[in-house]
Amino acid sequence: MGAPLIQKGCFDIPDVRGIVPRKLKPWIFIAFVLIFQLSGGVYLAAASNMVGATALMHEDIMMAGYASLVGMSLNFAVMFRLKFRFSLRTSLKTCSVALIICNLICLHTTNVPLLVTTCFIAGWFRMWGTFACNTTIQLWITPKRDMAEWFCFIYLIVQGSMQLDGIITVYTAFWSSWRYIHWLVIGLLSVVFMLTTLLIRHHRSMPKLPLFGIDWLGSALWGGVMLCIVFICLYGDHYDWWYSVHIRTATLFAIIGIVINVWRMKLLRHPYIAPIVWKNHIIIKTTILYIIIDFLVSTEHVFEHAFGEVILGYDAVNAISLNWYVFAGVIFSCIFCYIVFAKRRWRFKTMTIIGFAFAAVYLAYFYFFIDYNLEKEMLIIPLFCRGAAVVICSICFLTAISQAGLPFPNFAQALTINGFASAVLGSNIGPAILGEIFEHTMAKNAMLIGSKMTAVNTIATHIPHGQLYGIVQQHAMIVSMKEIFGWLLMIAILMIVMLLAVATDTIRPSAIHPKWSTIRKGIKNSLKIYRRIPIPFVSKWSGTTTE
Repeated sequence: MGAPLIQKGCFDIPDVRGIVPRKLKPWIFIAFVLIFQLSGGVYLAAASNMVGATALMHEDIMMAGYASLVGMSLNFAVMFRLKFRFSLRTSLKTCSVALIICNLICLHTTNVPLLVTTCFIAGWFRMWGTFACNTTIQLWITPKRDMAEWFCFIYLIVQGSMQLDGIITVYTAFWSSWRYIHWLVIGLLSVVFMLTTLLIRHHRSMPKLPLFGIDWLGSALWGGVMLCIVFICLYGDHYDWWYSVHIRTATLFAIIGIVINVWRMKLLRHPYIAPIVWKNHIIIKTTILYIIIDFLVSTEHVFEHAFGEVILGYDAVNAISLNWYVFAGVIFSCIFCYIVFAKRRWRFKTMTIIGFAFAAVYLAYFYFFIDYNLEKEMLIIPLFCRGAAVVICSICFLTAISQAGLPFPNFAQALTINGFASAVLGSNIGPAILGEIFEHTMAKNAMLIGSKMTAVNTIATHIPHGQLYGIVQQHAMIVSMKEIFGWLLMIAILMIVMLLAVATDTIRPSAIHPKWSTIRKGIKNSLKIYRRIPIPFVSKWSGTTTE
């Protein structure tokens, strides 16, 4: 494992051969990160194309996509172990080959269990490759190892790539076929493999650390629990929830998995996620806030697509072009957090309120302006605010986790919980709940509106019943969306009021990423003795440590 160097004020990466200019080396890894971020197992933006071409259900495609996110989240807990075991060259070549194989399988299979398993594995390797690249250029991004600055960069790359991924996928499917996005990613990963072979050498600044003491069974159990929760949320409406044996079975497996994990973590010396992480009050607070903010913006999955396609009549290309507005919000929020949060050290409470305020503006805009004839340009402000809300809260919460007082090995486990909360639970539970509420609300409004319009039609207008039904359904959809946006807006305002009412919070971002040699020493010692050696984050302002 190589460590970046700063010699005479010029950043250098000893893993890269000397034929590459120093100033070019970090940009190579940024390009690699973008490629790894694009290389999921399936591409959800092309779900409708895949459904038509493969005879799979929409829920099957979504299940595979979220399985990739589960795999990514699970990798957080072991990513430091992988860094200390394998060289950068080995990591990049392994991840490239694994992702190429996963894309080939996803391109040719229609077997749902195989597709879900492949995407799960693809997510795991996707995170490994991304982490290997990011940590290599960490000192180039933030020479002082400031975690607030670091997370601004991370979310610019991750959230920005998510928006660009959808745009590239839809445009590729529009001009040719959804299958070509897989071939495009396979080609890019092949370039990563070739450049790694040619330009990166085996280099170690520290001895490798073997992969013993990892609770792989615990990892599989946590992954199984998350997949069961995703299955319940995605297939619940299709199978009529707990009236179905499939949903009841998945619920039983999830409960059994949680019970076994809790029992094992109390007995094992090195559980995959230690009890100290689950008991930390900051982890609990950020997890709850993550789920709430994701719930507030989960209308993206339930309403926005239906509104754009059914009410406004957008095709796939016009619908995905809205991602540019979200992308602009992501860029703005990362720059904003870098200036006021990382540099000027605004309080966590202030940043959280700002994030929820952006979410409130997003909901209020749709509540007041949603209409049949809404112009596309009118969607710039709400989608911009949605992108900003998620990123501001995410940067704030991740930085708070880094100052939660956990030993550094347990900090990696906290990132896994953070991944479960944001990418798995919040992204699935919210749409599932809102989908059910929307279904019942729309049925109620359709009945009320239909009874009035039928009476008027009988007396005066004599509209054909088929056309009348379409008008009723369309109007009921608009009214139901407006009603639910109003309820969510009240929740967002209530959250802002509660955050303003709590005791004054004076905590500001101050966490510093430890040196790699310090992290390795702490992990090695924790494997040798029963007592964990805490590796603290160091406050750059007070000179004290957080343990």
